[in-house]
Amino acid sequence: MTTLRIASYNLQKCVGLDMRRRPDRALGVIDALGAEIVVLQEADKRLPPRPAALPDEMVAAHGWRVLPFGQPGGSLGWHGNAMLVRGGVEVVDTAHIDLPGLEPRGAILADLKTPIGPLRIVGSHLGLLRRYRLMQLGAISRALRTRGAWPTVLAGDLNEWGATSALDAALPQLKFLEPAAHSFPAPRPIAALDRFALSPELTAVGHGAYRKRPAAMASDHLPVWADIAPRHA
Repeated sequence: MTTLRIASYNLQKCVGLDMRRRPDRALGVIDALGAEIVVLQEADKRLPPRPAALPDEMVAAHGWRVLPFGQPGGSLGWHGNAMLVRGGVEVVDTAHIDLPGLEPRGAILADLKTPIGPLRIVGSHLGLLRRYRLMQLGAISRALRTRGAWPTVLAGDLNEWGATSALDAALPQLKFLEPAAHSFPAPRPIAALDRFALSPELTAVGHGAYRKRPAAMASDHLPVWADIAPRHA
């Protein structure tokens, strides 16, 4: 069975738990994931014009392509969300989605041609309050309905400490995977804040959190990964 590995990683602006900004360390963790597609959160610095915490030239030197999402000012993505691809992944289209809430939030969307077929990837970093998380998933659901149907994966930092039943109801096109491992806080994880959701055409052959050094120091979140395949394969 042919699978595609997708990963999600909250970079914490490349500032590790030792309070050092080390984009090289963050990229080392990303490379070690063995993924073809990586969705990032907190990939830009906080203050306007929000320059990239992970420099473009460093990313390119490691063999990754940064997908364009139209945020000005040297940012890597949209509201801190970014997406890297490598290998046999081709970009068909990219878009961003404005999300409601008290905090500035957004989502990114990419339609891709991949070794397992066409694939839509949505990346997001949801709000701290559940009320707004549900509203934000509702906005993503509406955006998906306006586009043609594609096999879809949502990946990101959901900021959700509890069960995913309410999240499933807010985003009925997709089903959230039950977490295989906790991802936060990185040194001693107790919560599965970083998760994936799949459309019915897809299945996860395996998924988990990456714990090898220096992941427990490079960010306050561990990266998570999922090996995805078409359900009929």
